Amino acid sequence: MTISKPVSHLTLRPGDALLVADIQNDFLPGGSLGITEGDEVVPVLLRYIAKFQAQGLPIFASRDWHPPHHCSFQEQGGQWPVHCVMGSSGAQPPPRFSLPPSTQIIHKATCLDKDTYSAFEGTALETSLRAAGVRRLSVGGLATDYCVLNTVKDALARGFSVFLLVDAIRAVNLRPDDGRMAEEEMIRLGARPIRCENLAG
Repeated sequence: MTISKPVSHLTLRPGDALLVADIQNDFLPGGSLGITEGDEVVPVLLRYIAKFQAQGLPIFASRDWHPPHHCSFQEQGGQWPVHCVMGSSGAQPPPRFSLPPSTQIIHKATCLDKDTYSAFEGTALETSLRAAGVRRLSVGGLATDYCVLNTVKDALARGFSVFLLVDAIRAVNLRPDDGRMAEEEMIRLGARPIRCENLAG
């Protein structure tokens, strides 16, 4: 399967919202679970944020917010090194990633014995989106093959239209093709790929 071409033009309108997944120090290069080129999405996401903010549209930001000794950590038999422990510097966004004060922060994977990747699972995200009248959700951030993938799948399953910000995602790639395969799966399920230069206010 070939990944379809990005949407050539999209005009923002009421009912649109932006969801930025997991821009946190531990997921950036040098972090405990640093994603290769993960820092490259920061300036692109800031441009998306500026466009949504200029139109007065809601912005959401998800964050891993793990308790110490979370079940996903290798020391507990999980898959990942210790990362994004609630309140730690690694769980914070980098200083250059400035979010508008109105941004709604979604903390996820907060239960000690349950690992989750989707920003919908175990959070109030869907309730907040419905309350804001959101129908179309633009999703970018980290990581393509985990939190972005699962968030997009859940958004589509809940009836939201989804635009995948293909210039503002990067993958963990435990296997070399994981990111590419995740993109293809999201698009096959109905997400529409778009780039920042094709997004109009």
